[in-house]
Parts: sequence; structure tokens; C-alpha cells
Amino acid sequence: MLISKKILLSFLLIFMVVAPTSAKTRAITCDIVHNIMHPYCHGYALLGGSFPSECCNEVKSLISNVTNIANRQSACSCMKLLAYTKEQVKRLASIPGKCGANLPFKIGKDVDCSKVK
Repeated sequence: MLISKKILLSFLLIFMVVAPTSAKTRAITCDIVHNIMHPYCHGYALLGGSFPSECCNEVKSLISNVTNIANRQSACSCMKLLAYTKEQVKRLASIPGKCGANLPFKIGKDVDCSKVK
């Protein structure tokens, strides 16, 4: 059975209209932050040990996905969920510096993420 060009074009148009936007333009969620920071950065924050250089790719990916204030505030809040103890928070907060990266917010349990710009 052949599909007519009109039907094929209609499906293509519908797909283009309803297709999800990229992570850079949609609101970032904690699932997205977790997926970006997993396994290397999250593992390092929780378990310590030697710093995995692959974590820097995860940090750079996170930075490229927090391009507006709402996403930076959401990511800030989500990062608080990635570490539980003071030692874990300290390791997590040290990651951007180890990568020479400038995360647009501080990492810490006491950071007021609503004030992140």
C-alpha cells in the first residue's frame, strides 16, 4: 500500500509542530539535571575517590542547558538533591572548579536558589 505524498507531508508537519523542544529551550527538571550529572559527577559527590575527568563533560553539558534564569534556579534546587552529607555537598561544590568551569550558581544546602540570576 502506497502512502500518498500529501499524507506523508501531513504527518511530517504534525510531527514538526508537536515534537518536543530541545533541552536548551524547555524548562529543566531534576530528572534532566540528574541525567546530565550521572554517573561521573554524582558518583564522585556521593562516594569520593579520585576525580573522574569525564565529570567535566557533564558539568559543561549542565552549563549549556541552564541558559535562562528559570533553568538556573531549577538546576540550583536540583543540585541540592544530589548530595546528602556535608562531605558530599563539599565534593559536589568543588566540581566546577576542578573543571575550570563557571557554574552560574553556587552549590550548597544553604543557597537560596530563588535569588539565582
